[in-house]
Amino acid sequence: MEQFFYVPSNLNLPIVKNILLLLILCLLTVSLSAKKPLFNGKNLKNWDIFLGTPIPGFEDLAKKATPASTYQVVELDGQKMIHISGDIFASLATKAEYGNYHLHLEFKWGEKVYGNRNSGLLYHSFGPFGASFGTWMATIEHQLQHGNLGDTYLMCNTSCETKVTKGEDGKSYLFSPEGQSTPFSEKENGRSIKKARNAEKALGEWNTVDLYCFGQTSVHVVNGQVVMINTNCSKIINGQKVPLTKGKIQLQSEGGELYVRKMEIEKIKGIPANLTN
Repeated sequence: MEQFFYVPSNLNLPIVKNILLLLILCLLTVSLSAKKPLFNGKNLKNWDIFLGTPIPGFEDLAKKATPASTYQVVELDGQKMIHISGDIFASLATKAEYGNYHLHLEFKWGEKVYGNRNSGLLYHSFGPFGASFGTWMATIEHQLQHGNLGDTYLMCNTSCETKVTKGEDGKSYLFSPEGQSTPFSEKENGRSIKKARNAEKALGEWNTVDLYCFGQTSVHVVNGQVVMINTNCSKIINGQKVPLTKGKIQLQSEGGELYVRKMEIEKIKGIPANLTN
């Protein structure tokens, strides 16, 4: 049976075009809104702050430190951003847990250094503050430390598997897509895995970090370059590896003054194929 559709002869085509354009804009707005700012550009009301132990040699600064002096919103170059003092070991942690996401972070180092320019983007964080080094929750770290940007460090009872090759020193492990899949934890080959390559920008310049987490896999991307892929992310409970697929996100204060101008997150349905191939 044939079907016919009636199209009014007085249909105003410019109006139809405007309606279609409006619908397209609405769809784009919905798509763009999928990215949610973890830093709202105004304050830190969606975060918790925990002050931990003093940095060796800077105990006097730790006595003076407050949550507001350690993590605060400042204006730099006409833009609101997070300023991390770095003069005490401390954590800025999301109140919510996150899993299956793409996180985008933009940061640069300040001029003040207390020991060394060290910090970290900590993901899949769980448990109490202070579990790790008297300051941070148990977690997996995307290293931000100057010179080691993109490394993996496993805190407390966390573990993962990563394809690696041995470093020139015969002791360290470097991520390599062609390497041997190797388990890592406190008791299995250590906590530290080195990045595949140095993609860090010069001091004073802005670095971009993209962290992709889906299921038990995490991918570290530094300034557009994949430098680390971890699989089988887990936490070890009573000697058994339990899948670790979500948790809170922490930003460290750990010895170097740091600025964060953007931090946003979006849900994903898988790791983009171009990152793992």
